[in-house]
Amino acid sequence: MKAFKTMFLTELKLNIRDMNDLLFGVGFAVVLTLILGIVVGNKPAFAGADYSFMEQSFGALTSIGIAATGMMGLPIAVADYRHNKILKQLRVTPVSPALLLFVQFVVNFCMAILSLFMVYATSALLFGYRMPGSVFRFMLAYLLVLLSIYSIGMLIASVSPNMQTVNLLCCVVYFPMLLLSGATLPYEVMPALMQKASDFLPLTQGIKLLKGTSLGIPLDNIMLPVMVMIVLSVICIWLSVRFFRWE
Repeated sequence: MKAFKTMFLTELKLNIRDMNDLLFGVGFAVVLTLILGIVVGNKPAFAGADYSFMEQSFGALTSIGIAATGMMGLPIAVADYRHNKILKQLRVTPVSPALLLFVQFVVNFCMAILSLFMVYATSALLFGYRMPGSVFRFMLAYLLVLLSIYSIGMLIASVSPNMQTVNLLCCVVYFPMLLLSGATLPYEVMPALMQKASDFLPLTQGIKLLKGTSLGIPLDNIMLPVMVMIVLSVICIWLSVRFFRWE
């Protein structure tokens, strides 16, 4: 417990000092929320809809913080330690791969929660947003989506041999998900062909789950995203710990 506390506080300070998570995970999400609120405000999501475009988009906006911290912040931090031979030094200590990854998980989780809070505060205070669905179910869904996306980041961090590989994999995974999953461009306005392609992205399924719970859609309609998130999390976390590279 002492080792975790020491590592956590150190990593949290370094994360804040680095500013990447704050800029891309928090700042970008808030700016996009402001733009969306100014452009569409509380207009209906579509003709005859009983919820607004903002209510429909809230789940997607909260996923930006998850994607940025989980698929960029977490793997790059671990890769930087590997590149600078810090992991090689830690290998001879009692610190395990599971503890290293867990510390990075918690640090980036704090940034994601900050992003969620800021998106909600911006939506509620400036545009009158109120969640139609259950806050409890939404938070459970949020944690499940976060776990699944972070598991991908942990896998990239664990198996990548060098910094160049990590940067390449992060870009290949992060940017298509950010642009095509519905996090920035609403899924509902995509052409049918693009929707079918984006359905294969894990973050797309996560956003569907976040939208469903925030809007109060019956749970039987969101069981597929739930199963995808659970299976993905289990597989990626096991692979991350099993094939962790110290150097």
